[in-house]
Amino acid sequence: MKFKFILIFLILLSCSQNHNNINLAKNYSSKGFAYIYNELDYENNLIKSKLDKDLLQIAHNKLKPGTLIKITNIKSNDTIILKSSKRLQYPEFYKILITEPVANKLNLSNDLPLVEIIEVKKNKSFVAKKTKIFNEEKKIHSNAPVELVKIDNISKHNKKVIKNNEDSFYIIIAEFYSTNSASMLKKRIAKELTSFDSNKLYIKMKKSNKTSLLSGPYKSINSMKNDYIQLKNFGFEELDIVINE
Repeated sequence: MKFKFILIFLILLSCSQNHNNINLAKNYSSKGFAYIYNELDYENNLIKSKLDKDLLQIAHNKLKPGTLIKITNIKSNDTIILKSSKRLQYPEFYKILITEPVANKLNLSNDLPLVEIIEVKKNKSFVAKKTKIFNEEKKIHSNAPVELVKIDNISKHNKKVIKNNEDSFYIIIAEFYSTNSASMLKKRIAKELTSFDSNKLYIKMKKSNKTSLLSGPYKSINSMKNDYIQLKNFGFEELDIVINE
């Protein structure tokens, strides 16, 4: 609650826009790591409900069951759209829960399953020739609570391949229209979140006239996870993760 008051102050001061407040009336979107489902996670009570590990299934902790969610492998641009099977909780660091078949369809690395997720409104149209329904899964699992549509990668011919050892990851803490507001927030975090390495905080100007406050770079999920959790506990409700920012 403390940090929400800080954000209100900063918004009034600079008309800023940040990632904290999610308006689910708009299309929900987020960038970060996918949690790849494992039966042991359910048995060990890390996840409270089971998914069918052999099916193309997903679950989200905010969006209601039946919501269409577009998932994109940020590194390869492979994209899939699935209907969320259920709403359930999973470790807060992750953005979505997916089964292994979904990860395979997206060519996701188990080590760095970085994705962007976007809620797709049901009345949103897709270009038919760019859409392929996986009839084999639909036929075999016609009674399954999953509806699958795969969108061909429009930019696949322009795909840029980046080696894993060159990847750097960043946490987007907030975005502002004022550099001063970003600077104030940076100082506030450094002052109040004493266990956080403030040397990782930096401000970046964007072409859109926005200013981002980021934390990074990180070379692995584990090196990022502690800082991410600290920021969440400090009061940030939604933090995006980007690559090679």
